[in-house]
Amino acid sequence: MPKLSVFLCLLFVVSLVLFSFLSPVKTYSDELDDLNKQISDLTSALNQSVAATKPLESQLKSLEGQILGIKTRVTTIESDLVKKQNDIDQGYKNLDAKEDILNKTVRDYYIKTYYDSPLAIFLSAGSASEITQLLAYQRAKTNQDKTIITNIALSIHDLEGRSDKLKSEQQKLITIKSTLDEQSQKLDGIVKGAKAYQQEVSGKLAALTAKQSEILSARSGDFTFTIGSGELADEYLSSIKGFREQAPSGYFAVFSFGGYTHRKGMSQYGARGRAQNGQNYRQILNAYYGKEPVDKDTGGTIKVSGQGEMDFEGRYLLGIAEMPSSWHPEALKAQAVAARTYAYRYKVENKEICTTEACQVFSSSKADNAPDSWKQAVSDTRGQVLEDVVTYYASTHGGFASPIGWDTTDGSGGNSFVDKSFEKLGGSPWLYKAWWRQHYSNSGATCGRSNPWLSPEEMADIINASRFRDERVVPLTTSCWGGNPYSMDELRQKANGPSTVSSVSVSQGNGTTNEVIFQTNIGEIRMSGSAFKEAFNLRAPGYTRIPQTGFAFFNIEKK
Repeated sequence: MPKLSVFLCLLFVVSLVLFSFLSPVKTYSDELDDLNKQISDLTSALNQSVAATKPLESQLKSLEGQILGIKTRVTTIESDLVKKQNDIDQGYKNLDAKEDILNKTVRDYYIKTYYDSPLAIFLSAGSASEITQLLAYQRAKTNQDKTIITNIALSIHDLEGRSDKLKSEQQKLITIKSTLDEQSQKLDGIVKGAKAYQQEVSGKLAALTAKQSEILSARSGDFTFTIGSGELADEYLSSIKGFREQAPSGYFAVFSFGGYTHRKGMSQYGARGRAQNGQNYRQILNAYYGKEPVDKDTGGTIKVSGQGEMDFEGRYLLGIAEMPSSWHPEALKAQAVAARTYAYRYKVENKEICTTEACQVFSSSKADNAPDSWKQAVSDTRGQVLEDVVTYYASTHGGFASPIGWDTTDGSGGNSFVDKSFEKLGGSPWLYKAWWRQHYSNSGATCGRSNPWLSPEEMADIINASRFRDERVVPLTTSCWGGNPYSMDELRQKANGPSTVSSVSVSQGNGTTNEVIFQTNIGEIRMSGSAFKEAFNLRAPGYTRIPQTGFAFFNIEKK
């Protein structure tokens, strides 16, 4: 029907300015374009991460979060598009129901255009009033038919337009989902690649031979300490031997180089080792203080705390209980000169000297019955002092002393410095020891601990103590320390730190621990030796400690 086709075309044009009876639905074209741009930016970021030597895990997690966010929005849009499709399908069902009405209305309108002419109405009507009524009815009926045809045609046009737009959005969505899947796979590959890279690096580091480590250390100025299975401690459980034989697999132990020491001046065990190695007392004193003794008038008295005044040479020096009288005579002479020099300034300035480790240990009973070897050392060096130096000394410095540096047979350090140290030659039991008892004694309290070793979780707790600090970061062993410490889980959450440690390496320097490198469940963690020592002494369980003043020189062993 050509006239109907023309009329429907006109109605199609009219529909552009008329409303649709179907409810409007949100269009996502702009948002989809925005998502495409985000994906493009994300792709660029991923490519940059791939190009990086070692992508940061935090960056990868951020990219994962971005992709997850986009996927969530895509899922929402996909759900809305399904709803749009359902609305369009329902619209077409509604049109099917109106198909009979459309056909009948179009047929009636077509017939009326031929037969319902004004002239026929005028000739057939009986009066003017009837003519008016017929014309009004005819106009109303025609307008009604036009409205019905127009609305149905508009519905067809609206549904066709919305279907085309829906197809376009669905195609964009398919492309976006495909791109997201591709980028997700790429991101997974980057994450796996980063972890594989870390494992590869860790493996390579672990695979370095001792010779390679020695070469690298020599060129960098650092070294990694290694030691045999000797006792080197006055208690089995505190020794490297006890640790290697008795500690559970995976446990750690912190061994101090030296005991309670400021590392200034003479090492008493070092002096003994030097004497046993052929040095005389003058050489020993010169090695530790850079000076040889001179003669002074040391007659007269000295004020001693709790003892009153006493003869300086004839009683006070005889009562100095700082070195075993069974030691080598040259070591005893070096100690006699150091003790005399230290006390001489109190004597000259007429000051009272204390009798404890804070000054020098004086024993009245020893002065009453001094061992012959010690009396001989005091007598042989009578009047000899060192000028312009405070003669500090301590039992064991840990192979390094101030100001001389390495206290070894060749004057150098390196990973075998303990074996060539004069303190080892002198038999020091504190040269390499894990300290865990109260005070010095091997019968001292342990605060409920059965050994000085730390589990992987306890070592991680020390790391967390270095990452977060407030008044509750104190030892968990409240039975000997009191307080209200964080639990290990609480401190880990505060510090956002590890829960376990798998391995450790320690970089040593000239008489100091430079850096400690841990491999943990959250990756590699590095800290300076001084930072570890502070955290360890603050948080380690029981009386476990690094007993040094003003420096950090220790090693960490793993079973």
